[in-house]
Amino acid sequence: MLATSRGISLVLALAISALVAAFLSLMDDATTLLILVAGALSFSASYLLINITLEFLVFREIGNIYSLLEKIQKKDLSEIASKTSKSSISPLRKINSVINSYALARQKEIDTLQKNAEFRREFIADISHELKTPIFATQGYIHTLLDGAMDDKQVRMKFLKRAAKSLDSLDILVQDLLTLNQMESGVIKFHFSDFDLKEIIEEVIDELEHKASKRKVKINFKYDPEKSFITHADRQKIYRVCQNLIFNAVKYNHDEGEVKINLKAQKNHIQVEIKDDGQGIPPEDLKRIFERFYRVEKSRNKKEGGTGLGLAIVKHILEGHKSKISVSSTVGKGSIFSFSLPLSKSANQEEITKTDSSNLK
Repeated sequence: MLATSRGISLVLALAISALVAAFLSLMDDATTLLILVAGALSFSASYLLINITLEFLVFREIGNIYSLLEKIQKKDLSEIASKTSKSSISPLRKINSVINSYALARQKEIDTLQKNAEFRREFIADISHELKTPIFATQGYIHTLLDGAMDDKQVRMKFLKRAAKSLDSLDILVQDLLTLNQMESGVIKFHFSDFDLKEIIEEVIDELEHKASKRKVKINFKYDPEKSFITHADRQKIYRVCQNLIFNAVKYNHDEGEVKINLKAQKNHIQVEIKDDGQGIPPEDLKRIFERFYRVEKSRNKKEGGTGLGLAIVKHILEGHKSKISVSSTVGKGSIFSFSLPLSKSANQEEITKTDSSNLK
């Protein structure tokens, strides 16, 4: 009984009333009735005040702390996250709030560590798989040559070319990994300058024209010739972004398909939109296509080639320009990738001047 708030309140109230009665009994003019009334009043008042204080400021908060600790042990933080700390005169409420915040912070750290561990396992498995293919292929060709095929000139040249091609693929994979790692760690610096984004896209189209013509894929580039498309960005890295996106639009399109590239200059930025009419991307894969080595169709992508790092690099390059890549896709109809870059201040001023001149006319 004494462990409860009522029991403690009763004992303390009796002690206080006894002290009051004893003190009054020392007074000469104190009557027995006065002593009894004073003792009863002091008992009642002390009991109520102590009980309320213990119940609402101590025991209830201790109970909340125990409940919180039990939820932390069970890793049930759903209700904890929704509770907000309220101002209170009780120091135990503050302790409760501190434990709450600490539990949430530690759980976030644990979740992050678990995600990193899972990502590390997937990354090691993916990179092992990616490295294994060109290494095993090269080993096979070289060992075949060493086992006697080297004497046949025709076979020798054929196998050496294949081994060289596998090593080139391995080199591209390693370079992409280094590039991505340097971007994530902030080692690679961006060199910003003004350049014409339209010219960049035209260069990429010229570069991919031969590959597109092999599959009779038509590349349609639309832009307003009256507009200026001067942007302030890293020219080399934006070239790689355009190269990767347009290359993917050609590679994953169907034969005799079409790639549409729309370039639009708006008030303060330039919008680039690359659309293909290929097989599209399933909804469950859209959120993961920018992850390292993630492939929508692993067999088809392996056949087509590529390191599986291109879109991850594109994402990091655009994030370095304070922009982001957007994608929408419909299975069987194709995909649309888009991003935006800031319109150069000089180009923006030139556009304003043209508008003013046309208004004067």
